[in-house]
Amino acid sequence: MSESVIETRQLSKEYVRDEFQVIALKDVDLTINQGEFVALMGPSGSGKSTLLHLIAAMDRPTGGEIRVLGEDLRRLSDREIAHWRNEHVGFIFQSFNLIPVMSAIENVELPLKLTNLKRGEQREHAATALTLVGLGERMNHLPRQLSGGQEQRVAIARAIATDPDLILADEPTGNLDAASAEEALTLLTKLNREYGKTIVMVTHDPHAASFATRVYYLDKGILLPDGQTSFLAQKPEGALHNAERY
Repeated sequence: MSESVIETRQLSKEYVRDEFQVIALKDVDLTINQGEFVALMGPSGSGKSTLLHLIAAMDRPTGGEIRVLGEDLRRLSDREIAHWRNEHVGFIFQSFNLIPVMSAIENVELPLKLTNLKRGEQREHAATALTLVGLGERMNHLPRQLSGGQEQRVAIARAIATDPDLILADEPTGNLDAASAEEALTLLTKLNREYGKTIVMVTHDPHAASFATRVYYLDKGILLPDGQTSFLAQKPEGALHNAERY
């Protein structure tokens, strides 16, 4: 039986904006096992990015339980969370979030600076990650000297440089053209299948979701039951040919 990596029970998140209560997530029960590639889908404002941020401990829930890699995230201090996240989680942003004045390899080295690795070891790990994503010859290029697809591959290299247990991706193809998106998704699939990385990806794109092995749908903060989605009819036929629908 696969080991559970993410478990949530009755997980909820509420915000107060201009004296109004906004329910971002409500009573989400979710289990993701080691080695899965999961896509979270839903319309804008459905709560999928909120759920991803809670899994990454970038935000705290207002109710319910969440355990990631066996850790009860609610019990950790901010300092403990920062250390835990850097050690166990690689996060890929839609907007790449690269430092423009730093080279590709310097960007990838950033999370390694929070580890106990010596400087030479940090450079070696960063170079290995860039080679893995196919940018071994672009290590000294600045972000502006790279295409959008290459920038996202640098961002993926940065996310895997510490050899994390869990990779989280928030709309990783949102700013890419079709060809670059395909390259990024193929790379994520390789990390999942060949390196056994557990991946959770937020996306609104049915084609991107087709690369996942399991797909969950959220709507208005609620994780929908199997086979139910308010926007299922909008997806092209066969879009999720590789995935189970949840």
